[in-house]
Amino acid sequence: MKKLPPRIDGVLFDLDGTLLDSAPDLYAALVRQCREEGVPVPPYAPVREVVSRGSRAVLRCAFGHLGEPAVEERVERYLALYEEVMGQATHPFDGVPELLAQLEARGTRWGIVTNKPGFLTDELLRRIGWDARAAAVVSGDTLPVKKPDPAPVRLACEHAGIEPAHSLFVGDDRRDILAGAAAGLYTVAVAWGYLDGGDPHEWSADAVLDTPRQFARWLHQGQAVA
Repeated sequence: MKKLPPRIDGVLFDLDGTLLDSAPDLYAALVRQCREEGVPVPPYAPVREVVSRGSRAVLRCAFGHLGEPAVEERVERYLALYEEVMGQATHPFDGVPELLAQLEARGTRWGIVTNKPGFLTDELLRRIGWDARAAAVVSGDTLPVKKPDPAPVRLACEHAGIEPAHSLFVGDDRRDILAGAAAGLYTVAVAWGYLDGGDPHEWSADAVLDTPRQFARWLHQGQAVA
């Protein structure tokens, strides 16, 4: 693992698959849509693996055989169904609440950079009670581009008032590492997330950590832990 910056001003996180296990609600919305249309419901495991890629990736699990136009025309209904159930089964990964509390106790600002649409991001954060805690929230439609483009990460640094060279970007997908690195942040790949079927050790992240609690200890000690 690469040595941490000597001073850490802030930590930016991806949302789904990094801070929150939102797959149960995303899957529940797909189940509802399948039942509406009378099509077989795909198993949970392959859907969970791709949820970080967004609604279209989820829809392909059930409707991909119909072609991309069929997937595209179902996005609006899927997002409406997801908004209905959003937050019901979504929960922070084990250890995340303690990690965020540790950052706040140390005066370290934290924020979110997600590819999730803004209207869903804002409402989900409100439902779980995080809307007033994050120093910056940049969603997938805040800018014309989204991760892996570094612009959303740079914007979050600006909003949070943190220097990229003294900040971390944390995510469970290769595009998180690409965006964070291009924006000049120290990058952390988290092995507890969805990973999109990939191996985080192959993403050239500055560090790879297995659990939020390991992450919290690592930050506290300023070095990698076993």
